[in-house]
Amino acid sequence: MLGAIGLDEAQESTYRALVALGAAEVPDLAHRLTLPEADTERALRRLERRGLAARSSARTGRWVAAPPGVALGALLTQQRHELEQAEVTAALLAEEYRAEAAEPAVHDLVEVVTGASAVAHRFVQLRLGATEEVCALVTGNPAAVSGMDGEADERAATRGVTYRVVLEREVLTLPSGIAELSAALGRDEQLRVVEDVPTRLVVVDRTVAMVPLTGRGAEPAALVVHASGLLESLTGLFEAVWREALPLRLGVDGTTVSEEGLPGPDATDLQVLSLLLAGMTDASVAKQLELGLRTVQRRVKGLMELAGVTTRLQLGWHAYERGWVARR
Repeated sequence: MLGAIGLDEAQESTYRALVALGAAEVPDLAHRLTLPEADTERALRRLERRGLAARSSARTGRWVAAPPGVALGALLTQQRHELEQAEVTAALLAEEYRAEAAEPAVHDLVEVVTGASAVAHRFVQLRLGATEEVCALVTGNPAAVSGMDGEADERAATRGVTYRVVLEREVLTLPSGIAELSAALGRDEQLRVVEDVPTRLVVVDRTVAMVPLTGRGAEPAALVVHASGLLESLTGLFEAVWREALPLRLGVDGTTVSEEGLPGPDATDLQVLSLLLAGMTDASVAKQLELGLRTVQRRVKGLMELAGVTTRLQLGWHAYERGWVARR
């Protein structure tokens, strides 16, 4: 508990025991602490330097505890002062960094981060620093749809951070893919799907991007790109993929209403429709939504009848026209 003011475990135990006794000699205190006398005396000397203990003037070899309210209060005041000074220094360094970053040198525009731990840590820094928008191209693990966990996404949403994410169709077929995507959509993240994305990519606030350098099986490494022509190119790559991707709509509650005032597709219909438009087969949709194959086919037929069309191609066009699945 007193580690915050610089006391290690032995020093804290010694001070607590001395406070409880009021005063004690080294052998008695060592016996109480079950420590060697040398270690006990060493702890007492360090407490003395911090003003927490003192040698008794009335009896040689006896130690007394300084009143906690006074001694600890002084240390806490000193600690607060040092923290305030550290905050001032951090602010000055941040201002100096911003001034230098106004015209960065070429070698400062790109960082190479190597090692799984370092890459993960750098990504956490980017994610926590987002203030406006996070854009991502995603493959593989659906937990990385937005590159963040659900709790972090919710905290970011309270700060007004928006997410636009394009993922490969393969993500939809993974065991927990639909659940992860439904949760992301529930946080108002905008998701779109394509057959393949050119690379994993995260762009934060259009000021910094992160892209992998190594393929599967190699030691993880990533490139962190700051404001530059390369960053503009990576941002342009994301926007190009985003424009060509199909929006994903899942987990919608209730039903929609058609322009004619007739009941529209229900939530399950919209899930089926969205997954089909993303390129999944009837069998894959049935597996992901835990429906029977005939149930999926029956719902598709019902949607075609509702839209007044005879082919699935026409159904996709009418779905966008009627707003069942719309680009935002």
